[in-house]
Amino acid sequence: MALSSDERQQFLAEPRIATIAVARDSTSPPLAVPIWYQYTPGGRPWILTGAGSVKDRAIARAGSFTLAVETLEPSVRYVSVEGRAVRRAPGTTEMLREMAARYLPAEILDGYVEMSLAEHGDQVRIELEPTRWYSADLGAF
Repeated sequence: MALSSDERQQFLAEPRIATIAVARDSTSPPLAVPIWYQYTPGGRPWILTGAGSVKDRAIARAGSFTLAVETLEPSVRYVSVEGRAVRRAPGTTEMLREMAARYLPAEILDGYVEMSLAEHGDQVRIELEPTRWYSADLGAF
């Protein structure tokens, strides 16, 4: 059964690892890799990725991408949202901290942010303007 608009937005707002899917070029399969994301119901999902990374270049070329998230507990559910990449902006320490706080315990947050700033290079924030949603709750098995 498909989730309602409110249910799928709430599901996406929970801290889950997404798979991003984006076309690379006409001779390669789509890029599909795990990624952290941020989302507030009613807003635009966004990601942070390395400036000039494979993901950044593919999104810039394609102009669109998909985020897909799933869970097995308490039931088998998924939400997939696709759309246009509508905003690309330099990543900031505040964005990195916000993203990392979604996934990491408070006691390691500062260390992760420090390591990420030192080792991952410049980041970019890319926002997704949702144009199509897919979702389902397949129930408990």
